[in-house]
Amino acid sequence: MAQAIDIERVLPIYRIENDCLLSVQGDITVAYEVTLPEIFSLSNEEYEAFHQAWIKAIKILPKHSIFHKQDWFISDKVAADFEKEDISFLSRASERFFNERPFLNHRCYILLTKKPAGRKPASSLFSNLLRRSIAPEITVNPTLFQEFLDSAGQFERILSDSGFVKLNRLNNDALAGITGKPGLLAQYLFLQSPSETPTIRDIHFKDGLKIGENTCQLYTLSDAEDLPALCGSRINYDKYCTDKTKFSVGFASTLGQLLSCNHIYNQYLFIDDTAKTLKLLESKRRRLQSLSAYSRENAIARDATAEFLNEAIAAQRLPVKAHFNVLAWTNNPAELKDLRNQVASAMVQMDASPKQETDGAPQIFWAGLPGNEADFPLNDTFDTFAEQAACFLNLETGYRSSISPIGIRLGDRLTGRPVNVDISDEPMKKGLITNRNKFILGPSGSGKSFFTNHMVRSYYEQGTHIVLVDVGHSYRGLCDLVKGYYFTYDEKNPIRFNPFYIGKGDVLDTEKKESIKTMLLALWKKDDETFGRSEYVALSNALQGYFEKLDKDNSLFPCFNTFYEYLQNEFSAILKADMVKDKDFDIGNFLYVLRPYYKGGEFDYLLNATENLDLLTERFIVFELDNIKDHPILFPVVTIIIMEVFISKMRKLKGIRKMILIEEAWKAIAKEGMAEYIKYLFKTVRKFFGEAIVVTQDVEDIISSPVVKQAIINNSDCKILLDQSKYQNKFDQVQELLGLTDKEKAQVLSMNKANDPARKYKEVFISLGGMLSKVYATEVSPEEYYAYTTEESEKVKVQQYAAKFGGDMRKGIAALVQDLQHQ
Repeated sequence: MAQAIDIERVLPIYRIENDCLLSVQGDITVAYEVTLPEIFSLSNEEYEAFHQAWIKAIKILPKHSIFHKQDWFISDKVAADFEKEDISFLSRASERFFNERPFLNHRCYILLTKKPAGRKPASSLFSNLLRRSIAPEITVNPTLFQEFLDSAGQFERILSDSGFVKLNRLNNDALAGITGKPGLLAQYLFLQSPSETPTIRDIHFKDGLKIGENTCQLYTLSDAEDLPALCGSRINYDKYCTDKTKFSVGFASTLGQLLSCNHIYNQYLFIDDTAKTLKLLESKRRRLQSLSAYSRENAIARDATAEFLNEAIAAQRLPVKAHFNVLAWTNNPAELKDLRNQVASAMVQMDASPKQETDGAPQIFWAGLPGNEADFPLNDTFDTFAEQAACFLNLETGYRSSISPIGIRLGDRLTGRPVNVDISDEPMKKGLITNRNKFILGPSGSGKSFFTNHMVRSYYEQGTHIVLVDVGHSYRGLCDLVKGYYFTYDEKNPIRFNPFYIGKGDVLDTEKKESIKTMLLALWKKDDETFGRSEYVALSNALQGYFEKLDKDNSLFPCFNTFYEYLQNEFSAILKADMVKDKDFDIGNFLYVLRPYYKGGEFDYLLNATENLDLLTERFIVFELDNIKDHPILFPVVTIIIMEVFISKMRKLKGIRKMILIEEAWKAIAKEGMAEYIKYLFKTVRKFFGEAIVVTQDVEDIISSPVVKQAIINNSDCKILLDQSKYQNKFDQVQELLGLTDKEKAQVLSMNKANDPARKYKEVFISLGGMLSKVYATEVSPEEYYAYTTEESEKVKVQQYAAKFGGDMRKGIAALVQDLQHQ
């Protein structure tokens, strides 16, 4: 049986002070936690710029220093939050659905080490794991120490200024740990995540590397012969590429976020004295030259060394020694074979030859301990330049969730892990967008209505006042669920409004009177008829008198019927008394033309509603225009009322978010001369904490309508696209119209190309001001699915189940989902 050794006897870290790790050999290490860009969010040019930033930062490091980047990827599960206050039926269903969804949790650290002068290089024959120094060399010159900290500060500044990463220096507590929370050292030694309770585990080096219950596998890239022939800052991700576009990921992403198992990806660069390194290589070249006559291998090695030296001197390259390894682990022995295959396959994908370390694994693992990088066995490194070595750095992390209190719950592309995506407030604060307006484009069947339902419901639950103008009953289920107002037209239950009603908290202001006058004039005059100044004044006086009468007589109900009666009686008498002539205001003609809207007339229902009256305070209103979009009388009146409702909300609801979403109905509205209103809306709504959203499904609509092209697209900083595979051969036109970059084009055309067949979802592309763009998964719980569905057969089924519970949509959907799960 192997003899147990107390870890404190061999631990190479002497002490932690001044936020630095000090080794027993006198090495000083500073550590940073790094926030990397999210995967699938960088363009080819951005990868190259990021790569150059790494090279600049590495070149600033002093000689005899070590750059160690350690990327942790630990399998985790989504933890549902059922303790939220006032959690809604659908939100609870979503929490339940995503609970324990597996994903990879990523953390990234950079450790910069300065070796003391005269420190002996480590090799696999010598390590402080085998022999500990008797007297630690800690007599470090304060000036040299400060110089190293200055270099580290410059390194941090160069990377931070690139705009791609954020670095946070780790303090003593983060390195050593505090009560109940393991520090970086304990995390590495015992393979723990920061959220775990600190646990001391046995570390076994005999018969493989084992830490506690975890069996580890170590794969290395430590020999130039095992490396890919070509390397770069990026590589094509074939799953998302099309004939027209190339989709990029970081060159080393296959060893990072795309390797779905517990693993640490270690990246080492050893920076020595450049002049000394080149001198040693020159002597090696001469030695090979003298031996080249004896073997072809010597001649090839001589030429390779000469080329290396020529490039170093001619191009001013920084020669470094490099090493990369993947430490993967599992606590289930049955998964070991699969684990080995995964890591080996990941290395093969980048054209590298995987090498599993067995004998050298203990020393390499031990050198990976933060602060012990200088003890890395140098015979397991290879000579290269900083430019090539930087290609092997992991550049990306997983999707991050916004901490903003508002947003939409969408999923990341790899695992479907839910993240909160704020596409309104946070981008405004960051300066990515200047307005909250949105333009949504998605052909039929792309999941457009599904996404908009999900977005609208999210905003509604966060306190937004929502006005929806729809054609096609896409929001009926959601409206019934939240008990909103649903205005639609059918023969048995025609559409009804009451523009004369003044709700609680509302007042009769100038805008209210103007909107009623506009509506009355639209009913009275044809489009090609003009109205005189006197007619306009007469209508103003009529409305003033009518509302004064309402104030005095509480028995009168405000509606068109009582207004009509007031015109017939009191106002006619006032006009006679004032001797107003018919040519100035023909009240007889006015009453005759508007007679169909008075009781007993053909349209007496339209302006005399007695329910759904309080539109100002109602938070969810749907106007369904499918059956009246071509009606010459009803449609213009309804659009005026919709305008009045939203403008009233916009101006009167101070500090409350409001949203108007116009589905395909915008085409009909634009026809009726409402184009100016849409333009006005998109330009001014941002001033009133509002957002205007237009949804369309056909590319031709964008091209043919100057309203959309100029007013809507130019004033919508957030562009949302659903599956565009139908248009991929003519997408250049769409790209030009929407002002999308080549990166955004590649992202759009990558949607739904490699979806996980085990999950039911569609992907959505979101661009914020052309500065930030990503693709997300719209994946929802079964309860949300049945609340949003636009499939006729499914809508009928939901209505049938709701009818069993007296029309209660929540109970109906819950019962339907439960029955389906038991089938």
